[in-house]
Amino acid sequence: MSTVPQVAPPRPTAAPAHPAVGAATTLLDAYRPADRLLATPTRTLLAHGVHRTVEHGSEPLSERVARTLREARTERHPAPVVIGAIPFDQTAPAALVVSEALRTGPALTADPLVALPSPTPPPVDWVVRADPEPEVYGQAVKEAVDRMWQGEFSKVVLARSLELTTPGDLDIPGMVQRLARRDPGGYTFALPTHPGRTLLGASPELLVSRKGNRLVANPLAGSTPRSADLAEDVRRAAALLQSAKDLHEHAVVVDAVHQAMAPYCSTMTVPERPTLIRTATMWHLSTTVTGELADPEASALEIACALHPTPAVCGTPTDLARQVIRESEPFDRGFFTGMVGWGNADGDGEWVVTIRCAEAEGSSLRLYAGAGVVAASEPEAETAETAAKFRTFLSAVGAEL
Repeated sequence: MSTVPQVAPPRPTAAPAHPAVGAATTLLDAYRPADRLLATPTRTLLAHGVHRTVEHGSEPLSERVARTLREARTERHPAPVVIGAIPFDQTAPAALVVSEALRTGPALTADPLVALPSPTPPPVDWVVRADPEPEVYGQAVKEAVDRMWQGEFSKVVLARSLELTTPGDLDIPGMVQRLARRDPGGYTFALPTHPGRTLLGASPELLVSRKGNRLVANPLAGSTPRSADLAEDVRRAAALLQSAKDLHEHAVVVDAVHQAMAPYCSTMTVPERPTLIRTATMWHLSTTVTGELADPEASALEIACALHPTPAVCGTPTDLARQVIRESEPFDRGFFTGMVGWGNADGDGEWVVTIRCAEAEGSSLRLYAGAGVVAASEPEAETAETAAKFRTFLSAVGAEL
């Protein structure tokens, strides 16, 4: 009787790993305070070292950046990209460089490992000092509203600050981890701005991006704090969509973005009504404005400089709003409400409004938050809004108001 040889079934082969597993979070994990990290909904960038610095000067910033990128190309830099931060006052020195080396990966949201929780911040004895105190900030809001009713201006964005100090060293990489993993769909950044000083945060607002001939801007204006109770959270979101005060504030910003982008576009699409976007702490009215670029020589940064500052971070009319800000705020904004982003030699790039941020230096953190003040604003509500915006960063460091 013949026997049929037994053939072992083929050994199962492991399914190929998801190509994005670890691709973005590896860069997040590798960040150190001397590096430049920028994580956006399209990519994650980690820059090491400095090949060239964009020098300060009287020429328009976009021209100085373009020249720096051209020079890096002639020096056979393999892929020159400028990355860094631009202050609220565009005439002040920027912190932009072409790095020695640039590692790139997909967006954090494409990496499943970003869902893993970040380590809980260790207990820290924070000393918190408000600048100005909430009552003083509320009085500044009231005075601005009174001036609006007298017809001086239409809107101003007033900010306040918190200074956090601790006797120990700051764990900046840990803060960046918590910011990124809490809102991976936003724009997380950590960038040196001066020797020993780091600008870090998680912004929800895209000022403008360019990819080829396509432009996208995503102005946000009109906000409300989120609630831990699901029903209340939904109620607040629905109320924001119906708020006459917030819809007006939002429309002013969208119109300003439309007017500033129009000279660069052959066609534009501006939705009639806003939608909502959410972060871990806030609901925002949001409009995505798109356009086809008319002039291929216009870079993302050139258009960003034309848009900045929008009424969402300054007010309207712009020059008068700047004056009110100088009179009302007891600190220099520096890079707060400026821009962070990247741009390449082809003109593509992403530039983000620098909000939900802090500057770290030594053993202290300086946090910033602002609110749009219009004629219908109430001091208590605007003070509460800034407190809610502070929560994005306070949760990342284990501090409370």
